[in-house]
Amino acid sequence: MQEPLIRNIDAVDFRPMEMAGAERVAMSMMVGREHGAPNFSMRQIRIAPGGHSPQHKHDYEHEVIVLDGAGEVLLFGERRPIKAGDTLFVPPDHEHQFTTPEGGPGLRFICLVPASRNCGDPTPGS
Repeated sequence: MQEPLIRNIDAVDFRPMEMAGAERVAMSMMVGREHGAPNFSMRQIRIAPGGHSPQHKHDYEHEVIVLDGAGEVLLFGERRPIKAGDTLFVPPDHEHQFTTPEGGPGLRFICLVPASRNCGDPTPGS
């Protein structure tokens, strides 16, 4: 029988996001295949002030909840403000990007994706 995975969100190490187009982005794998999750990966993303995720799209959905900070999301061709407490649905095949302004508080969010996918490739760290 598998042991339960219970850990604090602040106790998981971040690693730089090694993806073309990512600037000042780090990720921690909260739950993934390595933890016995067969279907979903829960990733924590941190974008430092002035940073951004890659502008990209993929053939799967993902869900996001903003934990801290503020910034913008590019979605449906428009940049929209986001802040702590906001939730987002990113549909499959929709271009998106998360950005934070220089001098701002940065941005930290949870992102749920299929455990086996990352822009068509295996999800990093899962």
